[in-house]
Amino acid sequence: MKSYTITVNGVAYDVTVEEGTGNAAAPAAAPKAAPKAAPKAAAKPAAAASAGSVTVAASVPGKVFKVEASVGQSVKAGDAIIILEAMKMEIPVVAPQDGTIASINVAVGDAVENGDTLATMN
Repeated sequence: MKSYTITVNGVAYDVTVEEGTGNAAAPAAAPKAAPKAAPKAAAKPAAAASAGSVTVAASVPGKVFKVEASVGQSVKAGDAIIILEAMKMEIPVVAPQDGTIASINVAVGDAVENGDTLATMN
């Protein structure tokens, strides 16, 4: 066995590597000072299923930059409902069909994942 000290982003790790023959993988050694994982964001409460029959979902992960529509507002297919910011780009989330906004499930500044429900329509 050989021992090495490896520094990654200023954190030193002591690693032991087994010498062997063949293609068998050696078990990974635990790092001396493992970096801490970022805390997971709190789960958002789910919207009521009866709020609207049409779901408007996020197409990309990002942050809610602007809410363009309000509850009760009539929209046409293609009208922007919410603007997301992802990778320093503003991405409009548009109405999939003509209808009325039944609920807005996010607020400006909220982090959203791909597929999260942003609003519902009737």
